[in-house]
Amino acid sequence: EVQLVESGGGLVQTGGSLRLSCTTSGFTFDDYAIAWFRQVPGKEREAVSCFSNWDGSTYFADSVKGRFTISSATAEHTVRLQMNSLKPEDTAVYFCAAIKGYCSPYLMAYEYPHWGQGTRVTVSS
Repeated sequence: EVQLVESGGGLVQTGGSLRLSCTTSGFTFDDYAIAWFRQVPGKEREAVSCFSNWDGSTYFADSVKGRFTISSATAEHTVRLQMNSLKPEDTAVYFCAAIKGYCSPYLMAYEYPHWGQGTRVTVSS
């Protein structure tokens, strides 16, 4: 059974940092890309970042470039999103998703077959 479990969300002040983790099981980690999406009520899920364990490709949304980094810990089957210089507009529920192959900013949320349950990030002003 494929499982993705997010952790690390919480409440932080503007300018603060959080590190989200997506721990996976049930598939060959090295063959998959793990992406982070975020969603606020009334809006579609927005792709934030991605790391492919298959070819090492990554991407970042323009809104987070220079502030967020992504890394993969193969032995732990975990991908982490380090979020620095957080802004109130980063407030959302963050989800991780898995897809076989490489990262692409053109992939839509519905194309990802596996999802976690989400973790809430709140940035206070």
